[in-house]
Amino acid sequence: MTIEARLDVVGLVVADMAEALKFYRALGLSIPAEADTQPHVEVALAGGLRLAFDTEETIRSFHPDWKPTPGAGRVGLAFALKDAAAVDAAYAELTGAGYRGELAPFDAFWGQRYAVVHDPDGNGVDLFAPAS
Repeated sequence: MTIEARLDVVGLVVADMAEALKFYRALGLSIPAEADTQPHVEVALAGGLRLAFDTEETIRSFHPDWKPTPGAGRVGLAFALKDAAAVDAAYAELTGAGYRGELAPFDAFWGQRYAVVHDPDGNGVDLFAPAS
């Protein structure tokens, strides 16, 4: 099994966007003040990787059953694939190999084909590409 994907985004689910961004600004990230009121914020990092922040409400907008796990982190990895068909194929291959699917591929309102699978330790791994 070899899926051609590129780690593109490390995502954090935050309870309070302004407080989260305040912390990461203190670590030196350049994030404009107007981002404090946004439901989704992305920061470009060296090497082309992005750090994304999403409010709990944003996650629930496309995953209504999502709940924070007490005592667990809220970090997700997102892998970019070449196209929508590759998202579907990767999801099918991974779930067919026994990995747990959390969200089957769907066309997200933000313009991507999107799916979520879990790694062997239960970490959510997002698969995405531009929607066709």
